[in-house]
Amino acid sequence: MQVTLNKVFPIDGSVNDAWALLNNIEQVASCMPGAAITETIDEHNFKGSVKVKIGPMNVAFNGTIEVQAINADEYQVHLIARGKDSKGSSSASMDLTARVRRGDSGASELTGDADVTVDGKLANFGGRMMTQVADQILDQFADNFRGKLAASASSEAPGQAATTESAAESQPAVQEINGLKFAWQALIGFIKSFFTRKA
Repeated sequence: MQVTLNKVFPIDGSVNDAWALLNNIEQVASCMPGAAITETIDEHNFKGSVKVKIGPMNVAFNGTIEVQAINADEYQVHLIARGKDSKGSSSASMDLTARVRRGDSGASELTGDADVTVDGKLANFGGRMMTQVADQILDQFADNFRGKLAASASSEAPGQAATTESAAESQPAVQEINGLKFAWQALIGFIKSFFTRKA
């Protein structure tokens, strides 16, 4: 099963500062709830993991991240991530193109265009539910990205020589993906959209 996502998030800070963060794969991965880079193979290939919590059950995905292209002129990166859960019951892949740009209002924006493919037990949720859940995850990713960008700007401000330790404390903590919470929010979103269409 495959779902397509197209998201735009307003962000504070300049395009150049946002690009410096987006171009750092390790930092970008740490913005994703529950995700972490576990091994750097080379500058374009990484191994990583994602932990998903669904009620009392924890599921761990292990996989790879491949940097397909980096376009500094367009402030754009193209990544492909693939992974399987530890029990082998589900697999997922994501083809993501992300970039920062100057929006129509003059503010900076983070955009993401992704094709997400899931197989196995995860596919049983259905396309609509998976889209709703993915939206929630990307919203949290954007919040973490904004937090890291703000922390970076604060540490570089004149007269604020923050130590590495204090800067790290100001960054958002990595959180596991709470699948039960996202699934509930997705269900509420589906019900609202259903009655909106009926009206």
